[in-house]
Amino acid sequence: MQIPAQFDYVRASTVDDAVTLLDRHGPDARVVAGGHSLLPMMKLRLARPEWLVDINDLYELDFILRDGDTLRVGALTRHTALLESQEIARLFPIVGDAEKVIADPTVRNRGTIGGSLCQGDPAEDLSTVCDVLRAQAVIRGPGGERTLTMGEFHRGPYESAVAQNELLCEVRIPIRPRSGSAYEKVERRVGDWAVVAAGASISLAEDGTIADVGIGLTAVGLDGTIPQAEAVLLGKRPAEDLFVEAARIAAAACDPVADQRGPVDYKRHLADELTRRVLRRAAARAAEAQEG
Repeated sequence: MQIPAQFDYVRASTVDDAVTLLDRHGPDARVVAGGHSLLPMMKLRLARPEWLVDINDLYELDFILRDGDTLRVGALTRHTALLESQEIARLFPIVGDAEKVIADPTVRNRGTIGGSLCQGDPAEDLSTVCDVLRAQAVIRGPGGERTLTMGEFHRGPYESAVAQNELLCEVRIPIRPRSGSAYEKVERRVGDWAVVAAGASISLAEDGTIADVGIGLTAVGLDGTIPQAEAVLLGKRPAEDLFVEAARIAAAACDPVADQRGPVDYKRHLADELTRRVLRRAAARAAEAQEG
């Protein structure tokens, strides 16, 4: 049986309490919420924290709230809550697309958006979703609060800008009129990590041209969105030939590796095809929002 090394456990009562505990116990302390990434690593002795700071009582971080032109999502919001939120489904359908293909109901009932983003797995779905939606991350630590773009938040595979004594508190997503978004994923079996996945968000100007667009790929060696592919679409009306060209550029920009999930050429083909699909769907949803 694989069991973790010995550790001490403490349950935080507030965000400030959690930050204080992390700061007091230093580099040997780790936060646990859903625990679906940390606990398996501890069982394999790949992670050996001396202290676990449980934040499951921090209900102040469990919310979905519209604040003017921003949707605020607490870091402790569970995947299931994101999937079941009617406001998120209306404003950002990409979130529902992604949540439906994240693991299984057991994981979605316990896992949190904050845990997913902080884990920073290259095949993790919500990082791409937040990238294309131009989301921001709000982090609190002993020195106060700071807000980062997703580009600033993600620093590489399994690495984020959240310091050891800091806590991701919320994600803020800008609400744009006449917008649509979509996510599509190819996996070996239901609930698996992505072989390749793609996400897109499109916002239309009043004249029907594309005012803003975000394109992202999952599990193929890319950080953030793909500006060179997005540039193909900006200022133009949505059209199939533009989607094809943007997808070609996105596939060329990615850097997949051959592994048990498939060879490089297969993954690059998927990147091309999935990008076309999500751009079509995002554009169609943006058109529906414009008509509505």
